[in-house]
Amino acid sequence: MIKVVRGNPTPEELAAALAVVRARAAARNEPAPGIAPPPTNWSDPARIARR
Repeated sequence: MIKVVRGNPTPEELAAALAVVRARAAARNEPAPGIAPPPTNWSDPARIARR
């Protein structure tokens, strides 16, 4: 959630700020080029082993 604390931004300014926040969040979730993503728990053989 984004909250404006000071000022009175225009709808265009709010849209620009939201676009920056969403782009940064999307870039943070993408792995770097050339680096394989970490394996998930689904590929872990210990997941199917009896305990």
